[in-house]
Amino acid sequence: MLIRTVLGALTGVVVFVSGVWGGFALWYQLPGGQAARWTGSAIWALAVIAVLALTVTRRAWWPVLAYAGLLLLLVVWWTSIRPSNDRVWSPDVAHLLHGSVDGSRVTLVNVRDFNWRTDDDFDERWDTRTYDLDQLVSADAILSYWGSKAIAHAMISFGFSDGRHVVFSMEIRRERGEAFSEIGGFFKQFELVLIAADERDIVRVRTNVRDEDDYLFPLSMPREGMRSLFLSYVNAANELTTTPRFYNTITSNCTTIVYRMARRIDPGLPMDLRLLLTGYLPEYLHNNGTLDPRLSVDEWRRQGRITDRARGSAVGDDFSRVIRDGVPPAR
Repeated sequence: MLIRTVLGALTGVVVFVSGVWGGFALWYQLPGGQAARWTGSAIWALAVIAVLALTVTRRAWWPVLAYAGLLLLLVVWWTSIRPSNDRVWSPDVAHLLHGSVDGSRVTLVNVRDFNWRTDDDFDERWDTRTYDLDQLVSADAILSYWGSKAIAHAMISFGFSDGRHVVFSMEIRRERGEAFSEIGGFFKQFELVLIAADERDIVRVRTNVRDEDDYLFPLSMPREGMRSLFLSYVNAANELTTTPRFYNTITSNCTTIVYRMARRIDPGLPMDLRLLLTGYLPEYLHNNGTLDPRLSVDEWRRQGRITDRARGSAVGDDFSRVIRDGVPPAR
């Protein structure tokens, strides 16, 4: 009797959890517009409720078996949904970055250099630029917060001896008119895109246009490590041009992908909850020696807060130099 009760309870939990997943999957991916999504999700929810009710009241297993068949069909449909590079994209993610390597020289095609006035008003420009990895001198983590201190968007900025900087940022590839959704990020709503951009573009749009709060953390890395990380971004960009991928809020976000690339350089780099709670990434970097231990994390945050300097920059300023004013360089 006890075994039957425990088995029934576990079955109920599995049906409920899979039922919730199925409802969201239908809501975010069922074709046919909002009416079809509402209808499909509602029918699925009623089916799950009916299965649970019949299993409890009739003490029968056939409703669960019938539900298992429906769930199998849903899973087969779900696995058939593939990422694509062929959609009507938002202008800021319309072009895919790709690069080529010739010795120490890397040519990046589709480097973004927008002049933002608002999220909907901007001057659009995409460039082809060449960088000499022998002149690579710095790598900085830039974190952008927009609400919770536990959540931030992470970017990596590479600096060269001629004063130029290029920022790599793994982001969702929104379709035109589409808005970001944390829940949708679990349900194949967005593809991944790797953006390479000027700091004046990709940092300033967050601080000056979207009212986010940005921090810059100089990374203590050997030059060969910086070079390897840079090239891993180029390889990732090239892969996305031929093999599109879905964004996932947990498994394929801005930080977990950087972690997987960094593991190629340091296989001993530990997995940590702070790679998901990205707002605490500085603590993770500090504990692993990538953020210079001569200052505490709180002091790095205080000196590395670039929001006010970014907002105070004027047209014609050297934006990268302005935002680094007062930030100690990495040793």
